[in-house]
Amino acid sequence: MIRRTGILGILVILLTGLMAVPVKADSVIDSIPAAMTHAFDGRDLRIGRVLARTSSYTRYAITYRSGQFRISGIMNLPRGKGPFPVIVLAHGYIDPEEYVTGQGFRREQDSLARNGYAALHVDYRNHAGSSNDPNNDLSLRLGYAEDVINAALAVRESGLASLDGSRIGLLGSSMGGSVAFNALVMRPGTFDAVVTYASTSTNPIDSFNRWQRSDPRLREAIFARYGNPDIDQTRWARATSSNYFDRITEPVLMFHGTRDESCPIDWARRTKRALDAAGVDATLIEYPGAPHYMYSEWPDSMRRALAFFKAQL
Repeated sequence: MIRRTGILGILVILLTGLMAVPVKADSVIDSIPAAMTHAFDGRDLRIGRVLARTSSYTRYAITYRSGQFRISGIMNLPRGKGPFPVIVLAHGYIDPEEYVTGQGFRREQDSLARNGYAALHVDYRNHAGSSNDPNNDLSLRLGYAEDVINAALAVRESGLASLDGSRIGLLGSSMGGSVAFNALVMRPGTFDAVVTYASTSTNPIDSFNRWQRSDPRLREAIFARYGNPDIDQTRWARATSSNYFDRITEPVLMFHGTRDESCPIDWARRTKRALDAAGVDATLIEYPGAPHYMYSEWPDSMRRALAFFKAQL
């Protein structure tokens, strides 16, 4: 860790503290049914300072309100008059202590903006300059889906001439894939089309067992709220998006590698079967031998994703 000293270091520490002040939410979404009656309130989208310029787009810092939370992020805005269709980006898991704004989607952000889409990358609560939510892990991170939904609502509410609020897509990767599916069932119709890459399971028990169960303190806190999934799955079922896929109204395109070392291909296949059973317009494209972070397969997947968004938005 780099030690900051002197007046500049003190100012950085103070500003960081001000940017990430904990906020007490008026209501906690801890299940899909709770989200169904929740008043989503995305607003006050602000395009801030310029972070970078290219020949094709300008990269801006952005903030918006997600209920009582202030959410930070970045937006790559294509050059030209617009209005441009918007793709909201839901990133995968990165330790919030190490995460920096806009992290995890640089190649997608670049490609989308070069192809005429405003790429709005959500930092999520507890990340970068966003407000802190102490309940987030205990509510199975359903708050991330709220932030993604509110990003789209903030775009529509903004009235910015450069953004086309009538054409909004969603792209989620890894953990962001399950965030995307949560968003689809929590507030259907928010997005016009959805793409997922190497998504985590749409059954939170799978992710809990793989990544959270080994942490004794977090495990017991989650058990206190949802019960032990080995014994009582009732409350877990209410937080499982695949149980509510019949609410989805948007077409879905999924990419997954068969050798994904982080999110097993079986998770994607189970999700696809559940989507089919619910009558959702869904396509799963498997890349034989591809790992979690696609390399040689990525250009083909991005070409397909761009074609999908062009057809749907």
